[in-house]
Amino acid sequence: GGLHMKRTISILAALLCIIGFRFLPAPSGMTSSAMQVLGIFIGALILWLTLSIDWPSLLALAALVTVPELTMGSVLANSLGNSTVAFLLFTFMCTYAISKTSFVKRCAILFISSRIARRSPWCFLILYCASILVIGLVMSPSVVFVIYLPILRAICEELELRQDDRLANALMLGQLFSSAISCGMTPIAHVFPIMAIGFYQNATGTSVSYIHYMAFAVPVGLLCFAAMLLLFRFVLRPDLSCVSRLDFDALKRSVTPADRREKATLIIFFLVVAMWVLPEFIEPILPAVASFLDTQGTAFPPLVGAVALCLLSVGGAPLMNFKEAMRKGVEWGSVIMAGATLALGSAMTNAEIGLTDWLSGAIAPTLNGLPVWLLILVFTVWAAVMTNVASNMVTVTVVCAVAIPLCMASGGAVSTPAIAMIIGMLASYAFVTPPAHPNVPLAIGSGWTKTGQVILYGTILMVISIVVTVAVGYPIASALMGA
Repeated sequence: GGLHMKRTISILAALLCIIGFRFLPAPSGMTSSAMQVLGIFIGALILWLTLSIDWPSLLALAALVTVPELTMGSVLANSLGNSTVAFLLFTFMCTYAISKTSFVKRCAILFISSRIARRSPWCFLILYCASILVIGLVMSPSVVFVIYLPILRAICEELELRQDDRLANALMLGQLFSSAISCGMTPIAHVFPIMAIGFYQNATGTSVSYIHYMAFAVPVGLLCFAAMLLLFRFVLRPDLSCVSRLDFDALKRSVTPADRREKATLIIFFLVVAMWVLPEFIEPILPAVASFLDTQGTAFPPLVGAVALCLLSVGGAPLMNFKEAMRKGVEWGSVIMAGATLALGSAMTNAEIGLTDWLSGAIAPTLNGLPVWLLILVFTVWAAVMTNVASNMVTVTVVCAVAIPLCMASGGAVSTPAIAMIIGMLASYAFVTPPAHPNVPLAIGSGWTKTGQVILYGTILMVISIVVTVAVGYPIASALMGA
């Protein structure tokens, strides 16, 4: 049938890219390995967009091993051995334990049935997205997104939404976009802005304060958030009539009071969240604890949480059954895909393969003679587009590598710190294609939105974010940070 035909064409096209690219004549200065990595990336992207996110990720890993500079060990270390994969695995376990209690439902219902949310169905949708934006200011976008998945499921069940209902789509897209935007708004617990600050500091010896960063990134984020809501209102146009069917009071009554198991699970979970958020704040008081937590990274707190949940029993049963959590709680397709995108990202920035160097060398000469406003636009567009088709880490690394020296060479015409911070902020705005951020395959895998829908609305929002950044973000940043 047609489906079988589509599958065959996708697989053939992908294999042609994966196997054939290394034999194509490379542009001057580009190695055949760099061509091969590019081919693997394009081939994987074809399969992710047309077939699925799970087994094509394994194919990408297998293909990377054939690149002469890479070995099975290095590919595994950069993919399944990466702390992000462990972070996802452990966090899924912890959030599964939470989803087994009625806490998540209670939170969701508190929000949906608050007095503001009851004013109108649009207030309800706005509040849902705004709560994610606020929590996301001090938490990693992956954490916020994974915590909210069961809340979304609870709301959709209450409203008896099908997966193709536009309201369900709007909630999922709002969750995806809001968690990404909030990540760009502050450097607290957010890797990409922190990386950009680090690159700028390495290049110039001066640092950018968190306050200066937030002074331009928060206004940009709020404008993009408002634009997202307008996009839902006038383009997606979900049918919100079912929200008025919600019997808010019955909903409130349906939530049972917390029992001892739930309280114990919650205490452990909030300790995990505290370990993610606190290092920033406790540094002046407990420097040793803060530095220990910082050094261990984001995967350590949920590991401790998962162990505690399996270890402690309440009412004769452990708080979490390990086998059940592994079977029902972990989104394995997303975990494997996150690993594959990390391995692809590290192959793209691998110094021996030289793809980054080739890009920098090919692009720098063309940018040297451009007028100032065009340079600002080029770096903004480049960061925004690249983060949405490749990994955020790759984007911050590559674009900063080219932009910082060029801006410094402009003799103050272009503000170097402003451009570096814009790159860090826009690298967080990753929500168009599955390789952009682990949250994207999670959103698509949930079934509440489709790949095509994420790409369409994500692209529109990306264009808006570019306009807002150039028109509002850069002037504020350059006024605050100078050249």
